Amino acid sequence: MNENTNFKFTNTVVYVPFFGALLLWVVYWFEIKYGFNLNSWGVYPRNLSGLKGVVFSPFIHGSLEHLYNNTIPFMVLSAALFYFYKPIAWRVLLLGVLLSGISTWIIGRPSFHIGASGLIYVLVSFIFFKGVLTKHFRLIALSLSVVFIYGSMIWYIFPIEEGISWEGHLGGFVTGLLLALIYKTELPEIPKYAWEKDDFNDKDDEFMKHFDEEGNFIPNLPLNEETLNNPEVEIKYHYKKNEDLDN
Repeated sequence: MNENTNFKFTNTVVYVPFFGALLLWVVYWFEIKYGFNLNSWGVYPRNLSGLKGVVFSPFIHGSLEHLYNNTIPFMVLSAALFYFYKPIAWRVLLLGVLLSGISTWIIGRPSFHIGASGLIYVLVSFIFFKGVLTKHFRLIALSLSVVFIYGSMIWYIFPIEEGISWEGHLGGFVTGLLLALIYKTELPEIPKYAWEKDDFNDKDDEFMKHFDEEGNFIPNLPLNEETLNNPEVEIKYHYKKNEDLDN
């Protein structure tokens, strides 16, 4: 990863969140419009026919509130993923869907598990842990932002509320952590100021020449001979009219 491919706005930062969210709403509209109930296409644990939900369950939602609660986090987190981790974003997204779905199929209760919340937990977990592991100041700031906005979601990886697939949340959270550990990423080099470099010599620095050995500022630093004889240096003198003399 370098500055040409990361921390840079690209079309995918907009397209993926927008069209992904649009697909979720189109599926829900299709159910309402034509009276279909696609819940049976969700993940049904430890049943071979229930494996189809690994792929299809993120697009199925049980209510408008359920859909709305998943749409905004998906758009925000997927945009952050493609902005800060563009080279590995598609792998994280696709593997996140598959692995979180499979883990739900393994540990889940015998019921249909639907919704994109498993993927959202993948994104929250990946972005948080990856930022901490990289120790890059921008990615750490992103991790802290995720904690601030979505930190309360951690409670829903436990069975604290009936009717919520905590197994899908837990599977997504663990999947995000594993992906953060597995995928390595090169970070753009943090630019250093001249005074931060190892070969910096304060005696040759033009700015430091304006200070004496005790750190006192020298207001009228005389021009050296090299500067006076340099044809590329143009010296302009400005004279201010003294109105008192004219009077």
